[in-house]
Amino acid sequence: MDVTYQDRIPNNVGLAENRSLQRALEHWQPEFLNWWDDMGPAGSRALDVYLRTAISVEKNGWANFDYVKMQDYRWGIFLNPAQPDRKVNFGVHKGQPAWQAVPGEYRSNLRRIIVTQGDTEPASVEQQRHLGHTCPSLYDLRNLYQINVEEGRHLWAMVYLLHAYFGRDGREESEALLERRSGDQDNPRILGAFNEKTPDWLSFFMFTFFTDRDGKFQLCALAESGFDPLARTTRFMLTEEAHHMFVGETGVGRIVQRTAQVMAREKTDDPQKLRALGVIDLPTLQRYLNFHYSITLDLFGSDLSSNAATFYATGLKGRYNESKIDDDHVLRDVEHPVLDLEDGRLVTRPAPMLNALNERLRDDYIKDTIAGVGRWNRQIEKEGVPAKLEVPHRAFNRRIGPLAAARIDPDGRVVSEAEWAARQDEWLPGASDRAYVASLMGRVVEPGAFANWIAPPPKGIHYRPLDFEYVRFA
Repeated sequence: MDVTYQDRIPNNVGLAENRSLQRALEHWQPEFLNWWDDMGPAGSRALDVYLRTAISVEKNGWANFDYVKMQDYRWGIFLNPAQPDRKVNFGVHKGQPAWQAVPGEYRSNLRRIIVTQGDTEPASVEQQRHLGHTCPSLYDLRNLYQINVEEGRHLWAMVYLLHAYFGRDGREESEALLERRSGDQDNPRILGAFNEKTPDWLSFFMFTFFTDRDGKFQLCALAESGFDPLARTTRFMLTEEAHHMFVGETGVGRIVQRTAQVMAREKTDDPQKLRALGVIDLPTLQRYLNFHYSITLDLFGSDLSSNAATFYATGLKGRYNESKIDDDHVLRDVEHPVLDLEDGRLVTRPAPMLNALNERLRDDYIKDTIAGVGRWNRQIEKEGVPAKLEVPHRAFNRRIGPLAAARIDPDGRVVSEAEWAARQDEWLPGASDRAYVASLMGRVVEPGAFANWIAPPPKGIHYRPLDFEYVRFA
């Protein structure tokens, strides 16, 4: 399934054979480009960037690497190959043929799922708009721009589904995706984490580790959908999402490595001494970790959710690795433990699995996240430093669901408002943390050079050396 680049909109869905759909998307295209000019990466318009572009959706050789001017990037529509005789593999329609058209009774819920996913894509581009001005290296600047253009392409993926399967409603929703703005008081993005600021590269790397990891699990759940076009679309999106998580994990890992190297060399763990040496101390890294982890956990939704039960029962959204789970894939008489508050303390209660599916997906995410943080800790251990980063309790700093009703510290202890107010800056980044991190953000664009607060990666991109000119300035 090679991608056709001769068309105005690159695609592998035979767009030229559906003239009305092609015209609708070509009408939306200049509006997208206007949004990109207004809200995409600032100051990037004239740059030549060494980017990968999808030329096929096959596993081997799916991408081409070359210099592309940012404003000339070819966003398009790519679906994984169809699986012959694919079936719905969960819910009340289990065993029935997967849907190639939207089931009328599920139209509203399916549109809501697609719009919510689609809204996250331009939001992250808006959040990261100004980071190019403070990049720690050309290598990192290129990775930022790669993520930006792929988030733009993921927006195209959802807009295609809206236009192709939802008629006028889909076209109106596509317009609204370009009208909302991250952090706007009057017209914000749908999900809270996508209205937070990403003012510095530590926040960016934490975002791409934690929040893009949420994207992985949400996309994996949607890739199980009985609505086949959505499943095929999100399966290809996962191919690109893997790079975003790689940037986050290795970015934070390189910061951790640099800090641990200085700690070992100077034989100190004093945050103020380490800050004087121009690196980010581990307590500050821990507070940023706590913040991004906790706000990302909220993206999975309320612990008990009738919507999640409906989406699963009707075959719209499955579980992570649904086909690998050994159960009946209907879940009528299955329970799952959830956290609750009782008399000022945390308790675990059994709940119907159908209603606890957000919590089940959160469990999978937490397990994956702990493994990633463990890899950062091995960087610290490798330098001989007796310290480690910790994943806070899942109830810490939650803002939705029953756990939002209490103040809970990183160890999972319910605390008073007074204690929270007194110790909040121990657990979450405060103004002084953010000011210090901001003070480190200076643009480094000499090929092969890296900011002092981050270690170089072990190798370059696509077999290129570290001193390769990943971004060319006009």
